[in-house]
This record gives sequence, C-alpha cells and structure tokens, in this order.
Amino acid sequence: MYGVVLFLAVLLISPSSPRAKENGGPDKALCSVCAIRGETEEEKVKAQAGHDGKVYYFCSKNCKKEFDLDPAAYLPPQLPRPAPPLSIESLEGEPVNLGDYEDKLVVLDFWATWCKPCIEVMPDLQRLYDKYSENGLVVLGVSIDEGKDRIKKIRKFVDKVGVSYPIFSDARSTPAWHTFKVKAIPALFLIDRDRQIVAQWLGGVDHQAVESEIRKHLQ
Repeated sequence: MYGVVLFLAVLLISPSSPRAKENGGPDKALCSVCAIRGETEEEKVKAQAGHDGKVYYFCSKNCKKEFDLDPAAYLPPQLPRPAPPLSIESLEGEPVNLGDYEDKLVVLDFWATWCKPCIEVMPDLQRLYDKYSENGLVVLGVSIDEGKDRIKKIRKFVDKVGVSYPIFSDARSTPAWHTFKVKAIPALFLIDRDRQIVAQWLGGVDHQAVESEIRKHLQ
C-alpha cells in the first residue's frame, strides 16, 4: 500500500531513553520505528541515527533505514503547523479539498473498513459532529481502502454503522494519508480556520482531549 505498512496502534514517539552501558552508550532502548507499531518493550540496539541534534535508536538496520527515509513521520508532531494539501474524492467521484470547507474547524479522520480501532472511534466522532456542527465543526472521514470495489465496500460499511458526517475515499494519485505522513490508523487531525494543524491523535484516541481541543478552537 504505497510502500508503507499501516498499523492499528501507535505511540507518539519521543527520543528513546535507553538503558545506558558503562561506557555511556545504549544497550537497550525503545526502537523509534517499532514504537509507532505499538511496541513498548526496549530491545537490543542494533543501529542509531542523529536528527536535529538528538539521537534515535533502532532494533535493526531496516528500522533505521525506514526512519532515515522520513524522520519527521516518527518524531513528536510540531503544533501548530500548516496542513498539507488535501486531495480526496467524494463517493460519487468528485474531487474535494480543504478549500471546500472554508471557515470551518475540521476534524480529519483517516480510517479503513478493516480497522477495528477506527470503527470504535466513529460513534464518538458522530457525537461530536452532532453536538458542534452548528458551531462550525465538520468531521471528514477519509477511507484509505483500496481496490476497484472500494466505493461499494465503503458505502455498505457506512450504511451499516450509520454515520452521517461526510465520508470520502483517499484514492487520488498522491494519497492524502501520504501527504499527512500517516503511519498508523485511526489518525485524527484537527485543522483550524487558518488551515493549521493544531492537534492530532494517532491510534489510541482520547475523546475528552479531542472535545476539549474542539471547544477551545470554536470559541
């Protein structure tokens, strides 16, 4: 899937806090790439890399290689930051971008029909949409499902779960999940009226925190 494997759980990554050897070097550390996949155990350090003056540790050379390709995707997010271009499609095949939601506070949710944690998030997103849509909030559900039958699959799923906020397909030539550097789903981004990403949640979603951020930016 565009060369990136998506995992269903995630930890926000910060530089590892390794168990130090006597010579000051790390013996074991939480691999900065494996952590994005939900790993929590320290592993024997096989490689390391420096980025922006900090050192990150890895359980294998392959993990280091993956990190080197896109370090920003594995680091704590910088907030606020400009939202990258969003190019998605309606289920009718019409192109959609953030400009279509001018003056709206946007919750952008990347999900898939095969992702159980994504499905568990949807009732809370529906509740937030019902509660705050009249105040300027819009929830955009972007399915990363692939295949020729993806639209049929998405429609059937949406009818089953009964969400009423807008649902889209991420099937453009450059997928939106790629430009947003999504490495795990569900992935939620809160985008303010100035088109800045002001908050984000990956994997485990704290709905109280999401609602608190929404309320703050709707004031």
